[in-house]
Amino acid sequence: MICVRIISGEKKGFSVKAVPGMNTRPTTDKIRESMFQIIGPRFEGGTMLDLYGGSGVVGLEALSRGMDKVIFVDKSPSAVQTIKNNLRAAGWAARAEVYRNESYLALKAVSRKGYQFEMIFLDPPYEKHNLQKDLEFISEKQLLKTGGIVIVEHARKVILPETYENLYMERRENYGITTISIYREGEAE
Repeated sequence: MICVRIISGEKKGFSVKAVPGMNTRPTTDKIRESMFQIIGPRFEGGTMLDLYGGSGVVGLEALSRGMDKVIFVDKSPSAVQTIKNNLRAAGWAARAEVYRNESYLALKAVSRKGYQFEMIFLDPPYEKHNLQKDLEFISEKQLLKTGGIVIVEHARKVILPETYENLYMERRENYGITTISIYREGEAE
């Protein structure tokens, strides 16, 4: 079984188990480290939505760096179980909610509940994604708090628009076949 490690924070070095099988690929250490350096290495509280949770490594990294709470969503039963196991092993089950659902239905559910997030992470399967629909819904329903960010990990060949209503692309970084696009809520500076 593949294991990745938390890079920084309270649980630096903690081993996160990957989802069994070949259908899920964890965000690599290099990409995670770069991503967190770009958005800020530490958090002072807040809530994050990890919409395509996989093993949960990105949300766990955010918790380790100071995020108060993470809501994890994945449609795969084995991914949901892996996230729950990783949270229990880290001692963070009380700081998270884990749901089995399709991304769009999950977005509708958190919108109905009135959630707003400091950060949303989207890392769908590269070949089966609904990023346009997800980003449009996040923008339309104002699921980000003022100044919040959406981080999208996607295939480099996928070109996302610079803006979605109240979201603007702040930065785009390429890592081999992977691209990280970072959107911020508000007006472009």
